[in-house]
Amino acid sequence: MVDDREAGLSLQPKFDAQGLLTAVVTDAASGAVLMVAHMNRDALDLTLSTGEAHFFSRSRGRLWRKGETSGHVLRVQEARIDCDQDAVWLICDPQGPACHTGATSCFYRRIEDGERLTLT
Repeated sequence: MVDDREAGLSLQPKFDAQGLLTAVVTDAASGAVLMVAHMNRDALDLTLSTGEAHFFSRSRGRLWRKGETSGHVLRVQEARIDCDQDAVWLICDPQGPACHTGATSCFYRRIEDGERLTLT
């Protein structure tokens, strides 16, 4: 049975037990996946109100704006939410590398032969 969260037109995020949603970020120009992170309610609200991506760092236990130290902000062109509203897709214009390693995308390694990693 489809409920209002799945078929309706109101934003009703379904945060997990830790109060988080999964956020997938792609490049608006290329469509490439840039990163996956997590958002709590504050991060989602700030992202939607400022147009810049904010996340919740599980390792640091705090809210952060992407690029707050590097200057490599993610300008949100479009935000989408999945069918049961527990994951967000941010389509962004990156202002520099998305990965903290300096790589364009956090997904810069390919798994080959089930165990070996190669750079893409």
